[in-house]
Amino acid sequence: MPASRPITLDEVDRQLIALLQINARESVATLARQLGIARTTVNSRLERLEKNKVITGYGVRLGQRLIDGGLQAYVGIKVQPRSGKDVVRRLSAMGQVQQLCAVSGEFDYVAWLRSESPEQLDELLDQIGNLAGVEKTTTSIILSSKVDRGQPI
Repeated sequence: MPASRPITLDEVDRQLIALLQINARESVATLARQLGIARTTVNSRLERLEKNKVITGYGVRLGQRLIDGGLQAYVGIKVQPRSGKDVVRRLSAMGQVQQLCAVSGEFDYVAWLRSESPEQLDELLDQIGNLAGVEKTTTSIILSSKVDRGQPI
């Protein structure tokens, strides 16, 4: 199977994505009106963006009031050589791990955690630190969100 070519986004694609980041439930008719293009054009662009995995899903973003009931934290995780695959598998099984990214720099991975209480976060951090293959962790608790633009293109 040949390697797929990266999709090129034009200005209309970028504007469409920006509108969807503001309100993913916006109607096609409203999107078309805001962009000054036909509804069929919006539909075909959405289909192309989804097919090419530029848009991979539509979801709900929780408001700060709901999030304030718990804690969020980022954890830098350094793993021992050749243990990354197993550590990723174990972290994937933890429901409080919202996102796990491979990164460059001091750490191998950064995990975004969400917990209901400081005690639950402490227990989760102990679990992560005690995983076979985890060498070091560093945690930063999120105090507040100053800017949130969703996921950039």
